[in-house]
Amino acid sequence: MTTLVTHISGLVTNDPSLGSGSPRSNTADSASDAPVGLIQDAAVVIDGDRIAWVGESSKAPATDNRVDAEGRAGIPGFVDSHSHLVFAGDRTAEFNARMSGRAYSAGGIRTTVAATRAATDEQLAATLDRYLAEALRQGTTTMETKSGYGLTPGDESRALRVAASRTDEVTYLGAHIVAPELADDPAAYVDLVTGDMLDACAPHARWVDVFCEQGAFDGDQARTVLTAGMKKGLLPRIHANQLTFGPGVQLAVELGAASADHCTHLTDADVDALAQSDTVATLLPGAEFSTRAEWPDARRLLDAGATVALASDCNPGSSFTSSVAFCIALAVRDMGMTPDEAVWSATAGGAAALRRSDVGRITVGARADLVLLDAPSHVHLAYRPGVPLVSSVWQAGLKVL
Repeated sequence: MTTLVTHISGLVTNDPSLGSGSPRSNTADSASDAPVGLIQDAAVVIDGDRIAWVGESSKAPATDNRVDAEGRAGIPGFVDSHSHLVFAGDRTAEFNARMSGRAYSAGGIRTTVAATRAATDEQLAATLDRYLAEALRQGTTTMETKSGYGLTPGDESRALRVAASRTDEVTYLGAHIVAPELADDPAAYVDLVTGDMLDACAPHARWVDVFCEQGAFDGDQARTVLTAGMKKGLLPRIHANQLTFGPGVQLAVELGAASADHCTHLTDADVDALAQSDTVATLLPGAEFSTRAEWPDARRLLDAGATVALASDCNPGSSFTSSVAFCIALAVRDMGMTPDEAVWSATAGGAAALRRSDVGRITVGARADLVLLDAPSHVHLAYRPGVPLVSSVWQAGLKVL
């Protein structure tokens, strides 16, 4: 059955050619050159799980089914390319202490590791289902998620099995921190991550990741982890330059990683390396919001020509939000992005960070992931922060909201 969604006030397609000849939000007086490909009074035809036609409502073909958007704006489903959703436990006390200005030493990630190890597979699956559903209600139709709270071969592999049964973007993050039982022997833990743990986890993941940071893994250790994963057929991505300046971004570019995530502390050389490569700079403003840290400078990256993605970093410690719309508002308010750029980065940018060409856009042949907003323009995602604007969601052609 085909479905026509018509009378969309402004449709973000992320294909500049589709917006030609129509009024655009990124006109000369808007200061934005994000290629959002806006179509006014637009229509979309969904056939099965794909987009079959895109254009102006007046030119739409006849279909089996018709949905009137009644002047709502339309965007591609958000592509959240960085999250940590396979976990157990709660870190409310840690957040409360941090926001109250008190020192807190309850163990951070290690607290979640202990709870996750103690949880059953069914409990982990139920938590993951909860947050995937929560994100979907907020317009996220593609979600990457990682392991990283088990830190043993058995716990990491079961986390990935749970994730792989629910999402197709799964990342092995055995190198999140050094496991508590090997805290005094990080070299032995790297051997485990690149040996028995990798053997157990590789069949269930698409990506390999490492937290390259002071207190986690240095540049040499990160290189060892990523190259070992690549030899097993996993694609590299990296947590880079979040807390301090470091080697993570340069390593990401050298290894051809799809994404360097966080990118808060960058030298000019780091920015140039990203701009001259295919590695996406994935910015995670929820983490800065929740830790009162310095904001990433998106404007600097964009002006240099780097590809920028926005993602939630949803995790129980440093960014417990599944709202990509909230991250868009933060990026516009505090990171120098225009509304067009932020929406592009949360859709097409996220797709680039996952090396996907079938999501993050509304074009013929793309997966039919469409979100309608209770607003006349996608700009309202930044203009009305905190307001639940998502009205309807199609994921792979199915109306799920």
